[in-house]
Amino acid sequence: MLADRYLLVDLLTESGSGRFWRAHDRVLERHVALHCLDAADPLAEQMTQAARLSATVHDRRLLRVLDADRDDHTSYVVHEWGSGTSLDNLVQAEGPLAPRRAAWIVSEVADALVPAHEQRVAHGRLTPENVLIDQTGQIRLIGFCVDAALLGLPPGRVSDDVTDAVALLYFLLTGRWAGVASSEMPAAMREHGKHGRWLRPRQVRAGIPRVLDSICDQVLNPFDASAPGDGGYNVHTARGLVETLQEYVGDPTDLVQPVPLGGVLGAGALAVPQRRAPGDHQASAATTDPEPTATMPVAPVIPPSPSPAAEAEPPPTVSSPDEAPTDEQSPVNVPPPPVESPVETPAGSPVDVPTQAGMPIFDDEADDVSWLEKRSEPPPPPPAFEEPPERPLFAPEPEDGGPARRPKPGAPAPATGDYWPWESTGPGTGSGVIPVTEDPDDEDEEVPGRSWFRLGGLALLSLLLVLAIVVAYNLGRGRTPLGAEPEDEQPSRSPSRSAAPEPEPITGLTARDFDPQSDDGVENPDSAPLAVDGDPATAWRTSTYFDQLGPPPGLKTGVGLVIDLGETREFTQVDLTTIGSPTDVSYFVSDTDPTAVAGLQRIGRGTTEDDTLSTTLDEPASGQYLVVWLTALPPVGGDFRGEIAEVVVSG
Repeated sequence: MLADRYLLVDLLTESGSGRFWRAHDRVLERHVALHCLDAADPLAEQMTQAARLSATVHDRRLLRVLDADRDDHTSYVVHEWGSGTSLDNLVQAEGPLAPRRAAWIVSEVADALVPAHEQRVAHGRLTPENVLIDQTGQIRLIGFCVDAALLGLPPGRVSDDVTDAVALLYFLLTGRWAGVASSEMPAAMREHGKHGRWLRPRQVRAGIPRVLDSICDQVLNPFDASAPGDGGYNVHTARGLVETLQEYVGDPTDLVQPVPLGGVLGAGALAVPQRRAPGDHQASAATTDPEPTATMPVAPVIPPSPSPAAEAEPPPTVSSPDEAPTDEQSPVNVPPPPVESPVETPAGSPVDVPTQAGMPIFDDEADDVSWLEKRSEPPPPPPAFEEPPERPLFAPEPEDGGPARRPKPGAPAPATGDYWPWESTGPGTGSGVIPVTEDPDDEDEEVPGRSWFRLGGLALLSLLLVLAIVVAYNLGRGRTPLGAEPEDEQPSRSPSRSAAPEPEPITGLTARDFDPQSDDGVENPDSAPLAVDGDPATAWRTSTYFDQLGPPPGLKTGVGLVIDLGETREFTQVDLTTIGSPTDVSYFVSDTDPTAVAGLQRIGRGTTEDDTLSTTLDEPASGQYLVVWLTALPPVGGDFRGEIAEVVVSG
């Protein structure tokens, strides 16, 4: 008994000082999930703080924190008890899901995150193991805030929750995990390249709709995502992800599919402190009864849809009560296989079932639809094959022993009784072979029409000769080939493109820091005006980062400045001076003050060499705001930091 209230029923997982129990609340008479740690454990205070934070979020899809307390010896957190099948077990049993069903599941997960993100509270470890589908087909989230705390992780970020939610969509479509949080599922594959971008879902599995493919690519590969216009969806917040997926799913009534109970208990999928790999306790939790009289299977049992023509095995029969299997002989907590009723086949019915039976037949003229039915009788066998008559390879030799001669047309066939390939009973009849006759007079007969070709050729040669004489005569008189008076040579009147004026620097620029992916949204704002003050000796610098911008290896994909041109201006060149190389930079343009890089039009990119980068645009860009977005920072000691000394925009 704990705290004179919670009766500890089953120990589900044990690791170090951590214990995970199925307990019974003696006050409210209900089952609960209970995590407890030694009061001296370093994670005890972090677990309690996470439980308090989780209790501030209210949503029907969250397994709630019901109680949290500590005494001199134990610190514990009580969760709502729930049961269901986790997404990792569901995909392992069924394989990748249908696109609409996967989109609906992720939209429900993201919708549950919306109220939490509005309070700046993040789940912290949104993985397939922490998302369940219960017996009614509804989505349940477990381990909110507490799961990350039990693993010793810092409080999660809202942006990481959104990335992991889209990674859930990637996982349900491909069976591969590409999220920020760690998971036991197979990792997604990356392309070989500078940034090692994740493969798009359509590169892993065929048949995925383009809209879902673009959403995954846009969020999981923010730096290397496709060009603007190919998937510029508002999916960088939980609310935007919900709206985009709900628009794709439409009416979700047919997608709420109850899943057979098994696999992972809801509260049982919560983590135990760092001393075990994620998912170690799930099997033991699965074999524990959520209610005293219920039996949980070890793995989800999802029977396939029975075929109407398939014959199922009859259920095992027991000849006497003495022969019934005992508890020691039967598997523990394993449900019996589904038994299908045998299908009776009437005697004399045809055995063949054409694969095309039941296909529609469309009649365009009558505007009607009929259905192809299977044969009532087997098709008749084809007629027997008749052997062709044997034909000799060589003509038979004559009886007189002389050479074989070809009969003349109309001559009767020789009376040999054998097959004669040149037999003929008259002109144009017989075997169809027309004998070749040699006529010595044919050599002198001229081919019909040949004289006309000769006459035409002579006329053409004569015309060409006359034309050549006329041209030579006109040129000899100083005229054109056709005899016209030559005109004075005039300079070409074709308009020539005047030289484009040299671009001039735009004055009156202002600058502000731009860090939409941080928690506070600022990055040294006081020194941002130094980047456009005309003095390369002064500079704006970023914070110092332990890791390079990513992904991978860092989590933040970029940071930079927003240059305000004062009004909508057209420009063709951007000159950048930095302190430290190499620095990777991308340029984006916008008519409105930007709040994120997603959805902006990228107009150029490059890498500084010797601390300078001059970018001439292929086409003039137009807008009021220019975003200078740093995507890779130069090393400073063992860390990374970028500095922009001057930005010059010319047009």
